[in-house]
Amino acid sequence: MEAKSTSTEELPVVVIGAGPIGLAAAAHLLDQGLEPLILEAESQVGASVREWGHIKLFSPWRYNIDAASAAMLESTGWEPPRPTALPTGAELVQDYLEPLAALPELAGRIRTDHRVLAISRGGRDKTHVQARAGQPFVLRVAHASAVTELHARAVIDASGTWGSPNPLGAAGLPALGEEDPAVSERLLGSLPDVLGAEAQRLAGRHTLVVGSGHSAINTLLNLAALKRQDHATTITWAIRGDSAERVYGGGDADQLPARGALGQRLRRLVEEGEITLLTGAEIHALAVTESQAQAPDDDAAAPSVLEVDFADGRRITVEYLAAATGFRPQLELLRELRLELDPAVESPRRLASLIDPEFHSCGTVEAHGADVLAHPEEGFFLAGMKSYGRAPTFLLATGYEQVRSIAAHLAGADASAQNLNLPETGVCSGVSAPDPAEPQSCGAPAPATGEAQSCGAPELAAVGRASDGTRAGVSTGVLHGRHG
Repeated sequence: MEAKSTSTEELPVVVIGAGPIGLAAAAHLLDQGLEPLILEAESQVGASVREWGHIKLFSPWRYNIDAASAAMLESTGWEPPRPTALPTGAELVQDYLEPLAALPELAGRIRTDHRVLAISRGGRDKTHVQARAGQPFVLRVAHASAVTELHARAVIDASGTWGSPNPLGAAGLPALGEEDPAVSERLLGSLPDVLGAEAQRLAGRHTLVVGSGHSAINTLLNLAALKRQDHATTITWAIRGDSAERVYGGGDADQLPARGALGQRLRRLVEEGEITLLTGAEIHALAVTESQAQAPDDDAAAPSVLEVDFADGRRITVEYLAAATGFRPQLELLRELRLELDPAVESPRRLASLIDPEFHSCGTVEAHGADVLAHPEEGFFLAGMKSYGRAPTFLLATGYEQVRSIAAHLAGADASAQNLNLPETGVCSGVSAPDPAEPQSCGAPAPATGEAQSCGAPELAAVGRASDGTRAGVSTGVLHGRHG
């Protein structure tokens, strides 16, 4: 693969990321007679999904399994889960991604612990367009404390966005003090395991949740469940908008019942006073300070708290903060490629007009494929959650159709996008679009239990502790991810 004498046509198509979309891309490439090589930055497939394994997707199994992948699995006797069941992230990995990655057709083509650092082409930088034409891609890859170069005929970047969260500052910059180590210790991330690993730390404490997407809803609902166990638990929710109506969703009009139920449960908790809602709340600064509360005894040091200053002068003190403010693509490794990205959304330019959250609030987008995702750098494609840039409405089924079309294009076959027939959210025109910094895709706690959260997955289509799902929703039916 590294021999320079190898012709470009003999090289593999490199897929970055072994999450749901990356594995689906490999399945479709094999289906088209092309050779895939999957580079996964972490030690296991589905790494990002594993981080929100406690979250339940709001999209049922039938939206979360890729057709080409299912065909490969079923040839071995694998039986798909019940189509109408709502999987957790952990179940998505255990019952689908791990069996898929273990298939002989894929197992030998997956390289874990291979982090892509940079991508270029040929032997010249991107200012030499003619000299690079038709040349293989060059990927600089870190593995086992060494950096090597691999070559590819084409590249599909399905590494997701889970590892690149948006900062808390309203201007797209970190809030003042956000990067202070003492402050970082109080930040819980987008989808903390409130009822599991974090329960002891958060019980009886005051937690602020920032964000207006399904990740925020999941965390708020789980904190409310924790509060029922320990009544001293205090919950505050901050959003930038002037109203939470958009967050509460379409209710019975949502074609995914579990998703529609999430916002309605949250509305009741706010109206009943279990959760304090702050609207128009733009975070300006964060600092860890001594609490004004009386220490338990004279010898005890005063406990510290997280002080949150808002742009309008309001100030509150909490003990922990869950930042469900969305994700953005990591683009530095693509600097030497000729990309055509929308300057605001940071998605492929032709896709941006379909998903820009400033103009689209329905949570769905028409099916699209290789033609919409193409860049001036021929043979390079962004797919999955990363293709959506900063837009928050990605679903897994959308990504599966993307990679089906890309594989067909690379094989010279019909790459026309096919209809996805995805579920509508029940929320559309007439309500302001969601803040693009606050993810909308993913599942959230399933209405039946109030404990598990429904989500797509980091590179899927629902929104929960993570990322990607099926079409309509960061996350997800499933897919927020970084490499996997």
